[in-house]
Amino acid sequence: MTLEGNKDEAEKCIDIAQAAFSAGNTEKAERFLLKAERLYPTARAKELLTRVRAAGSSGGRKTPPRREPAEEVRRRKAPTHQAPQREYTTDQLEAVRRINTKCKDYYEILGVTKDATDSDIKKAYKKLALQLHPDKNQAPGASEAFKAIGNAAAVLTDPEKRKLYEVRGEEAPAQAHAHAQHQYYARGFESDLTAEELFNMFFGNAAFPGAGVGATGGYARRRARSPEQREHAGLLQLLPVLLLVLLSMMSGFFISEPVYSLQPSSKYPVPRETVSLKVPYYVKDNFHTDYQGSLRRLEMAIEEEYIVGLRHACQRERNYRDSMAWKARNFGDSRQYADAQKLRTPSCEKLQQFHR
Repeated sequence: MTLEGNKDEAEKCIDIAQAAFSAGNTEKAERFLLKAERLYPTARAKELLTRVRAAGSSGGRKTPPRREPAEEVRRRKAPTHQAPQREYTTDQLEAVRRINTKCKDYYEILGVTKDATDSDIKKAYKKLALQLHPDKNQAPGASEAFKAIGNAAAVLTDPEKRKLYEVRGEEAPAQAHAHAQHQYYARGFESDLTAEELFNMFFGNAAFPGAGVGATGGYARRRARSPEQREHAGLLQLLPVLLLVLLSMMSGFFISEPVYSLQPSSKYPVPRETVSLKVPYYVKDNFHTDYQGSLRRLEMAIEEEYIVGLRHACQRERNYRDSMAWKARNFGDSRQYADAQKLRTPSCEKLQQFHR
């Protein structure tokens, strides 16, 4: 969506928020104002958000006094009881807001770097899951944040999904889906498991044995299942894992090992170089005696794989540079914009050398 399209959507969100604020619904007003800020930051949204939060923290209502019709008063037989207000700490609310409004990718959601190991990712998820579980954290948006960290952990602990997620590169916010920040950082990558199932895989069903049934009926119902039902559900959850293990074992019988590698290792220690583009690659010790295929076709495949890899890396570098420039331009930070313009794209430079 273009910047102008984002601006129009943001204006609609501000109008909805204004109407909700006038009706006294500060939570809805804040939700739509945060969405407007993600789509297209404006002074109008910031000013109204400040007023909404001030009204919400003071408990005041902005609804003008309204006289009820006499007929409605007669029909009302009992006073309306307000739902009990959910209690949460400032730290819990800030943790929810960070994930729902400030994170641009799955790595930021979990608070890890792109070099994080599988163990680092699981450790970060466990810490956040205990903090954001809706049975413990009842701040507005906690359920959405809990689902987001579940998706992040499920994708980044799956080697294939993580690789594809990184290859897609970092999209500029201007190209993000207009309806939800989640669609931006997820980029179409969703976990096959629900947030509840993933949590139970890490902690089991007794992570919060004393939790109530208010905010998360799904979690309460899960705990209320009989042992037979829980055992059956556990077996169903394990089926996809068992199937993957079986397929992985079977694939070893049909797929032979690669003849070469673009990275040196103990299995591929012998360095070589393609004749045409001088692309370095590595082979096994017995390559000269055991390989019977066409060396020319092999090196053509090596060069093609190398060029494709450079193109993906180049696109990621450009997307990152454009994203930083877009953010700086939107926030009026000329220094950051200049720094973004100076960001190098080494893969693109290397790719350019092959086209000379």
